[in-house]
Amino acid sequence: MKTLVIYVSVHHGNTEKVAGAMASILDADLVQVHQVDASMLERYDLIGFGSGVYFGKHSESLLDFVDKLPVVKNKKAFIFSTSGLRKIPLVHDFDKPLRKRLEQKGLYIVGEFSCRGLDTYRAAGLVGGVNKGRPNANDLKKAEDFAKGLKDSLHSYFSQILPSS
Repeated sequence: MKTLVIYVSVHHGNTEKVAGAMASILDADLVQVHQVDASMLERYDLIGFGSGVYFGKHSESLLDFVDKLPVVKNKKAFIFSTSGLRKIPLVHDFDKPLRKRLEQKGLYIVGEFSCRGLDTYRAAGLVGGVNKGRPNANDLKKAEDFAKGLKDSLHSYFSQILPSS
Protein backbone atom coordinates (compact mmCIF):
# COMPACT_ATOMS: atom_id res chain seq x y z
CA MET A 1 0.00 0.00 0.00
CA LYS A 2 1.67 3.21 -1.16
CA THR A 3 0.93 6.15 1.11
CA LEU A 4 1.40 9.90 0.79
CA VAL A 5 1.06 12.39 3.64
CA ILE A 6 0.42 15.99 2.58
CA TYR A 7 0.60 18.67 5.24
CA VAL A 8 0.79 22.37 6.04
CA SER A 9 2.68 23.42 9.18
CA VAL A 10 2.96 27.19 9.51
CA HIS A 11 3.81 28.56 12.93
CA HIS A 12 5.36 26.15 15.41
CA GLY A 13 5.87 22.88 13.55
CA ASN A 14 2.96 21.24 15.40
CA THR A 15 1.43 19.59 12.36
CA GLU A 16 4.80 18.65 10.91
CA LYS A 17 5.55 16.62 14.06
CA VAL A 18 2.25 14.76 13.79
CA ALA A 19 2.66 14.22 10.03
CA GLY A 20 6.14 12.82 10.59
CA ALA A 21 4.97 10.43 13.31
CA MET A 22 2.22 9.09 11.06
CA ALA A 23 4.44 8.89 7.97
CA SER A 24 7.04 6.82 9.85
CA ILE A 25 4.44 4.20 10.81
CA LEU A 26 2.82 4.17 7.37
CA ASP A 27 6.16 4.14 5.53
CA ALA A 28 4.72 7.11 3.66
CA ASP A 29 6.17 9.81 1.49
CA LEU A 30 5.87 13.09 3.40
CA VAL A 31 5.44 16.38 1.53
CA GLN A 32 4.31 19.90 2.23
CA VAL A 33 1.30 21.02 0.23
CA HIS A 34 3.28 23.54 -1.82
CA GLN A 35 5.56 20.69 -3.02
CA VAL A 36 2.73 18.48 -4.31
CA ASP A 37 1.53 18.19 -7.87
CA ALA A 38 -1.97 16.76 -8.27
CA SER A 39 -0.68 14.16 -10.74
CA MET A 40 1.43 12.64 -7.93
CA LEU A 41 -1.69 11.33 -6.22
CA GLU A 42 -2.23 8.72 -8.93
CA ARG A 43 0.70 6.69 -7.54
CA TYR A 44 -0.80 6.29 -4.05
CA ASP A 45 -3.48 4.09 -2.48
CA LEU A 46 -3.82 6.13 0.73
CA ILE A 47 -3.38 9.89 1.08
CA GLY A 48 -3.29 11.87 4.32
CA PHE A 49 -4.24 15.55 4.38
CA GLY A 50 -3.44 17.69 7.41
CA SER A 51 -2.75 21.13 8.79
CA GLY A 52 -3.25 23.31 11.78
CA VAL A 53 -6.75 24.61 12.40
CA TYR A 54 -7.29 28.30 11.76
CA PHE A 55 -10.63 29.92 12.60
CA GLY A 56 -12.33 26.54 12.75
CA LYS A 57 -10.97 24.93 9.61
CA HIS A 58 -7.81 23.60 7.99
CA SER A 59 -5.28 25.87 6.30
CA GLU A 60 -6.56 27.76 3.25
CA SER A 61 -3.58 26.52 1.23
CA LEU A 62 -4.59 22.90 1.90
CA LEU A 63 -8.25 23.60 1.09
CA ASP A 64 -7.24 25.41 -2.12
CA PHE A 65 -5.05 22.47 -3.15
CA VAL A 66 -7.93 20.03 -2.65
CA ASP A 67 -10.29 22.32 -4.59
CA LYS A 68 -7.96 22.08 -7.59
CA LEU A 69 -7.70 18.28 -7.55
CA PRO A 70 -9.39 16.27 -10.29
CA VAL A 71 -12.05 13.75 -9.32
CA VAL A 72 -10.41 10.41 -8.51
CA LYS A 73 -11.57 6.83 -8.06
CA ASN A 74 -10.48 4.10 -5.69
CA LYS A 75 -8.48 6.38 -3.41
CA LYS A 76 -8.63 6.35 0.35
CA ALA A 77 -7.77 9.35 2.49
CA PHE A 78 -7.38 10.37 6.09
CA ILE A 79 -7.51 13.78 7.72
CA PHE A 80 -5.41 15.08 10.59
CA SER A 81 -5.00 18.37 12.40
CA THR A 82 -3.51 20.22 15.33
CA SER A 83 -5.41 22.95 17.11
CA GLY A 84 -5.20 25.34 20.00
CA LEU A 85 -8.73 24.30 20.93
CA ARG A 86 -9.80 20.90 22.11
CA LYS A 87 -12.04 19.23 19.54
CA ILE A 88 -15.45 18.77 21.14
CA PRO A 89 -17.84 16.53 19.18
CA LEU A 90 -20.96 18.35 17.93
CA VAL A 91 -19.37 21.71 18.82
CA HIS A 92 -16.14 21.72 16.83
CA ASP A 93 -16.09 19.81 13.55
CA PHE A 94 -12.80 21.21 12.27
CA ASP A 95 -12.59 18.48 9.65
CA LYS A 96 -15.95 19.14 8.03
CA PRO A 97 -14.85 21.65 5.33
CA LEU A 98 -11.89 19.45 4.30
CA ARG A 99 -13.88 16.22 4.55
CA LYS A 100 -16.62 17.65 2.30
CA ARG A 101 -14.10 18.77 -0.33
CA LEU A 102 -12.27 15.43 -0.32
CA GLU A 103 -15.49 13.48 -0.66
CA GLN A 104 -16.55 15.72 -3.58
CA LYS A 105 -13.28 14.74 -5.26
CA GLY A 106 -14.14 11.06 -4.90
CA LEU A 107 -11.86 10.23 -1.97
CA TYR A 108 -13.14 7.82 0.66
CA ILE A 109 -12.29 9.02 4.19
CA VAL A 110 -11.01 6.14 6.35
CA GLY A 111 -10.13 8.11 9.49
CA GLU A 112 -9.62 11.45 11.21
CA PHE A 113 -7.11 12.43 13.89
CA SER A 114 -6.72 15.62 15.90
CA CYS A 115 -4.59 16.73 18.82
CA ARG A 116 -3.75 19.94 20.63
CA GLY A 117 -0.88 22.13 19.53
CA LEU A 118 0.87 25.23 20.79
CA ASP A 119 -1.22 28.28 19.93
CA THR A 120 0.15 31.81 20.21
CA TYR A 121 -2.47 33.61 18.12
CA ARG A 122 -3.97 36.87 19.42
CA ALA A 123 -4.75 36.80 23.16
CA ALA A 124 -3.00 33.45 23.61
CA GLY A 125 0.23 35.12 22.51
CA LEU A 126 -0.06 37.70 25.27
CA VAL A 127 0.42 34.96 27.87
CA GLY A 128 3.09 33.08 25.94
CA GLY A 129 0.63 30.73 24.26
CA VAL A 130 -1.67 27.90 25.23
CA ASN A 131 -0.88 24.19 25.05
CA LYS A 132 2.82 24.74 25.62
CA GLY A 133 4.82 21.66 24.75
CA ARG A 134 2.05 20.22 22.57
CA PRO A 135 1.97 18.08 20.63
CA ASN A 136 3.87 16.13 23.25
CA ALA A 137 5.14 12.54 23.36
CA ASN A 138 1.69 11.27 24.33
CA ASP A 139 0.06 13.12 21.40
CA LEU A 140 2.64 11.73 18.99
CA LYS A 141 2.09 8.21 20.37
CA LYS A 142 -1.64 8.64 19.71
CA ALA A 143 -0.84 9.77 16.16
CA GLU A 144 1.34 6.68 15.69
CA ASP A 145 -1.41 4.45 17.10
CA PHE A 146 -3.92 6.05 14.73
CA ALA A 147 -1.58 5.39 11.79
CA LYS A 148 -1.00 1.80 12.94
CA GLY A 149 -4.75 1.27 13.09
CA LEU A 150 -5.10 2.59 9.54
CA LYS A 151 -2.25 0.42 8.33
CA ASP A 152 -3.64 -2.71 9.96
CA SER A 153 -7.21 -2.21 8.75
CA LEU A 154 -6.19 -1.29 5.22
CA HIS A 155 -3.68 -4.13 5.01
CA SER A 156 -6.51 -6.48 5.90
CA TYR A 157 -8.74 -4.83 3.27
CA PHE A 158 -6.12 -5.04 0.52
CA SER A 159 -5.31 -8.65 1.45
CA GLN A 160 -8.95 -9.55 0.82
CA ILE A 161 -9.22 -7.88 -2.60
CA LEU A 162 -5.77 -8.65 -3.97
CA PRO A 163 -4.81 -12.26 -4.71
CA SER A 164 -1.77 -13.67 -2.95
CA SER A 165 1.29 -14.48 -5.06
